[in-house]
Amino acid sequence: MWIDTHCHLDASEFAGEHGDVAREAARRGVRKVVIPAVARFNFDSVRRLAAEHDNCVYALGIHPIFVPQAAEDDLDVLREAVRGALSDPNFVAVGEIGLDFFIPALCTPEMRARQERFYSEQLKIARDFGLPVLLHVRRSQDIILKYLRRIEPATGIAHAFNGSFQQAEEFIRRGFKLGFGGAMSFPRALQIRRLAGSVSEEALVLETDAPDIPPAWIHPGRNSPGELPRIGEVLAQLRGMSPGEIAELTSRNAHAVLTRLAG
Repeated sequence: MWIDTHCHLDASEFAGEHGDVAREAARRGVRKVVIPAVARFNFDSVRRLAAEHDNCVYALGIHPIFVPQAAEDDLDVLREAVRGALSDPNFVAVGEIGLDFFIPALCTPEMRARQERFYSEQLKIARDFGLPVLLHVRRSQDIILKYLRRIEPATGIAHAFNGSFQQAEEFIRRGFKLGFGGAMSFPRALQIRRLAGSVSEEALVLETDAPDIPPAWIHPGRNSPGELPRIGEVLAQLRGMSPGEIAELTSRNAHAVLTRLAG
């Protein structure tokens, strides 16, 4: 069985089809789909989807892309939402949080500082409640790691990882898993494919980031969690393993980092 550790099932691209998409993923063997929130406005929607579909769970957080629109009290709202979600067996992590230094509008000195403040405060929420984090690390690995050394949440996943081998080793040393998805299906994605094929096996988890990052066989179409088994086959080829071995390995790793999945 497979676990999709990162899927935005509540995205508008799935409007009216959430149930069909979740059921199709289950039919293809995807036992769990982790749905991270991105802002205060969708805390309720990810919670509701997880309640409605047996193979879905959720995380709560404020995505760096939504930091410019976030209100000052959103961090307080998040802390209380996390506190209230601890009794919900479908709640598994704080996320999606992190830093994005790729989009120009997010790279001004003022916006970088605001991103870093929201990121660090959300790490503190995860630390205070003993929860893992789902990290957005686009062109920001070193600064992400700087705050992890300072604040030290329980553990987490570096989503859509595309850093260096040295950065990968630093995440792994801190107990983090690395999320790999459709990007590694492209033959020209040499760095991601090398990483996926060579990092420690205990660091590997799979994700789709659906509806984004579609794999090569549906690019540029809409991605979905049902594509995860085929994405897993790509990882199996890169590692010289069978798909069944990869399914077992990555599911075991997902449970190790997202300990509430067992509930």
